[in-house]
Amino acid sequence: MKTSIGIKNENLAKVAEVLVSTLADEFLLYTKTRKAHWNVEGADFYNKHLFFETQYGQLDDIIDDLAERIRTLGHYAPATLREYLALTHLSEHHLESNDSLTYIRALLSDHESIIIHLRENIENFAVEFRDSGTSDYITGLLETHEKMAWMLRSHLK
Repeated sequence: MKTSIGIKNENLAKVAEVLVSTLADEFLLYTKTRKAHWNVEGADFYNKHLFFETQYGQLDDIIDDLAERIRTLGHYAPATLREYLALTHLSEHHLESNDSLTYIRALLSDHESIIIHLRENIENFAVEFRDSGTSDYITGLLETHEKMAWMLRSHLK
């Protein structure tokens, strides 16, 4: 059934295209955060193990909400690793160390990259595509990533 919510179909498609890419970014970041949770080593293991668990829990919620936003707009959410790797602007990395600071630096870089990507699209959603709902949603998502990045950055002081 056609989605009829006051936004042109071509605009819905463009919004969904950006959201699908964002979903891929979120899923890759989630996977990297899980890896940090599972593999972190060092004297601070327990605290960082729990810290990374909190962060991947937040990302899990983001992924679900984002996929549901895509569906709300009448499009389908990708759900395979192949699709995510083709759609993401992030890259997989092979870290040389499993210490917490190495993971934190890598995850912080990804959060900051997502923040920039989200910020670049907020106005497009509202003005160009006439979708203030997605603009508002992305603003909230941006704020969540800013806070998650702050938490990571605070470990580096």
